[in-house]
Amino acid sequence: MAKDNSSNAALPTGQPALADPVVIFEKMQELLKTRNDTSRFVGLALLKSVLDNGQLVQDPVRLRVLWEALSPKFLDRLLRAQENKKISKTETRDMVDLSVSILHTFTNLLPLDALKEKRLTGRIDPLVKALIQRLELLPSPLIIAKAIPSPPETSKLILQTLLTIVSQTDGALELLKVSDLSPLTEIATQNPLVLDILSYSWINASTIREEIATVRASIDNLLPALLVIFRQTDAVTLIQCVGSLLLKLVPEVSPPTSLHQRCISNYWQAISSNPSWLIPLVSVLRKLVSRKPTATGRAAYTNLAAALLQAYPLDSPILLFKDDASGSADSKPFSYLFVNLLLIDLRSSFPSLLAQLNSAEYPDISRRLAAAFDILSSFIGFLVRSLDDESTVPSFSMPPDLLLKLRKDIAETISLTIEHLRDRWDASVAGVSGLHPSARAGTSVTSEGTRLTLTWESIKDNVTEDPLILAGIRTMAIWIREDENENLRNESCGLMDMFVELYKASSEGSLDFRYPVLLALEVIMLSENGLEAFLGQGGWEVVYNDLQSILKPAVYSKDVKNTYAIARGLEIVRVLLAVVDHPSTFSPREEWMSIITSAASMQTTFGASSSILELQIAILQLSTALLSKAATGVQKRYLSKIPALTGLVNQLTSFVKRLDGTDSAELITLLEDVSLELENLRGVQ
Repeated sequence: MAKDNSSNAALPTGQPALADPVVIFEKMQELLKTRNDTSRFVGLALLKSVLDNGQLVQDPVRLRVLWEALSPKFLDRLLRAQENKKISKTETRDMVDLSVSILHTFTNLLPLDALKEKRLTGRIDPLVKALIQRLELLPSPLIIAKAIPSPPETSKLILQTLLTIVSQTDGALELLKVSDLSPLTEIATQNPLVLDILSYSWINASTIREEIATVRASIDNLLPALLVIFRQTDAVTLIQCVGSLLLKLVPEVSPPTSLHQRCISNYWQAISSNPSWLIPLVSVLRKLVSRKPTATGRAAYTNLAAALLQAYPLDSPILLFKDDASGSADSKPFSYLFVNLLLIDLRSSFPSLLAQLNSAEYPDISRRLAAAFDILSSFIGFLVRSLDDESTVPSFSMPPDLLLKLRKDIAETISLTIEHLRDRWDASVAGVSGLHPSARAGTSVTSEGTRLTLTWESIKDNVTEDPLILAGIRTMAIWIREDENENLRNESCGLMDMFVELYKASSEGSLDFRYPVLLALEVIMLSENGLEAFLGQGGWEVVYNDLQSILKPAVYSKDVKNTYAIARGLEIVRVLLAVVDHPSTFSPREEWMSIITSAASMQTTFGASSSILELQIAILQLSTALLSKAATGVQKRYLSKIPALTGLVNQLTSFVKRLDGTDSAELITLLEDVSLELENLRGVQ
């Protein structure tokens, strides 16, 4: 930086006029606008003093004027200042510290629209470079330069400034354009703010669909470097960061809560298969699990594992659950250790959960336990697929005795889960197990707010928005389907009122319980009291109304949400078929027969997907099952619908024959069975 000893650059001292804020403001503006570097530096020093005194905090107009008077190029030169023959180490530090302090203060005081301007976002690159104060030549046959980081106080201000800038999309995109972020990543182990800066940048930049590929490229470039930097640590902060990042970048697909999330999810999955950092990251996670970490570490690896299974459903299960053949004979497989730790965490947490509902820690506890349930669901699925002879999933290497012990522990955990779900629902909504909604009293106003009169505990957040409830039901449904445990199925039957209420609430809440509830209901119908409980709580009406909404023509599109609805419709039909085919169902109720009219009015089109065709065939199966079990008089009333049903069967047969793959033969067989049943019904007189 050139020096100028012009007398005009120095501020007059001892003059009372300078005490006038207007005079000070005009003098700062004059100094900042001059082309003389020394005068600019004096102006910056005066500006820092004024900003530190808070004189401009309540004057946004003058604050903006002074900000626009600053020369961005001059700030950049100060940020890049390096010690040399003309500039001492102390002077260099003063230049960097002053410019950083000015930028830090302005980012906190300027309005949001100013944070998006190039005048500020353009300072990201020099701010990153300023994290390295100078280069020191080391004595060596070769000239080697060692990077000397900025003092901790300066680095902290730089990181805080960067974090504020990248909180806006424009700033996030600007950071991703920086060619060399090594000054940032190399201090990540000492400064957790570095990971926050990178996370904010990736998440905010991903809100623009066209930039998702750029985000992916940046992650693929920086994450391997971060893994190397954290190699000598337990990497808990890095694992926390990546787990949180993936959950925000890859929203759940079944169904995403917004069109934007669906676009991000589909596009991300299309470009994110087999990332180079996945295996090293899982290796770090495995090491952390094996070290028996603290509660913070357990939460970190649980959340990361759940996020990886959601983001990379093909690769992650094998990396997390498949064990290498190598290792001592006495050592237990990692999958056993990992799942067992999750089960212990779940079982030990249930007794105190209700007491913590109103605590500030409960949201984090709920997310951790929900993640543990999601991992358990994935593990059960991986286990079932690996035991399938025709599956391409690698088989387990877990010894049979450990597998049996794990099965027992999972069953115990699911039983405790059912107990907790019952207690939580009663505490928040029902008041008592099995009480019909119409029998519940209203609310009463107390000193602590409005409460349901039959509940003894309530929280400000609705129970239908708790991710732990959703994850627990999903895992329970998967387990009772795969494990033929009559006791668990009977215990699950005791949650019927909760299932029906959550199903109805799913169309309004942020979480969708419908598909997991349907998975559970299909199996619960096989229990001793399942059918009676389902019908007693009005379950048929609730799921049938949902099926009617799915059968609307608007559903027959290729949208992700509608694909989910069609899959849900198939599961609804399976539940209703279980009701009709139940041994205690001697004759269908009159209101059930309306499905026949809906089936007769269904329209099918050429080119419909196999899932739509399968749903329509399933509804035909349900219709013929109802007619076959109905009394003779009822059958005669619906004889007029049989020609329409037969015509639909013929149309579907024609369309199914044009499908490729093995699905076609299976669907044709189902249609032949329906056609035969309709022929038998024609003979009813």
